[in-house]
Amino acid sequence: MQVIEYEDKYIEDVKDLLVELEEYIVSIDKDHLDQVHPEYREKMAVLDLEDVNKNNGKCYLAVENNKVIGLIMGTIPTYDEYDYLDYKCPKRGEITELIVTNKIRSKGVGQVLMDKMEEYFKFNNCEYVLVDVFAYNENAINFYNKKGYHPRMYTDIKKL
Repeated sequence: MQVIEYEDKYIEDVKDLLVELEEYIVSIDKDHLDQVHPEYREKMAVLDLEDVNKNNGKCYLAVENNKVIGLIMGTIPTYDEYDYLDYKCPKRGEITELIVTNKIRSKGVGQVLMDKMEEYFKFNNCEYVLVDVFAYNENAINFYNKKGYHPRMYTDIKKL
């Protein structure tokens, strides 16, 4: 396996991985609010990659036998002029996507991708890394906890 920066020739593999993750999220969503919209496959990768490009980010791909088996996307967002009012504003990186195909999960690919992105964030003088994790995704929560991440915010939901 090798880890490379995103290349356009892998766009279809990236789309497949994003759909695979979203289908998994739908399957564990106890609130039944997530969906895989018919346009998801064609639009989500483009939106994610645009976000990476606009926010000093990177997309790394784990490639084996010329096939993408995992990916990570991260950004370094800027603060607006009012963020300092209630936040110290240390420079941060944000993991926006981390996906490893279900065929090879728990084999260290996610670890390698996280290490690569954290290295990029450190190189860019980020002091923190943020990642949003779907509350019902216990596998991801356990993975991030093992990597030293911890919850900072919670979003509560109530059906009316």
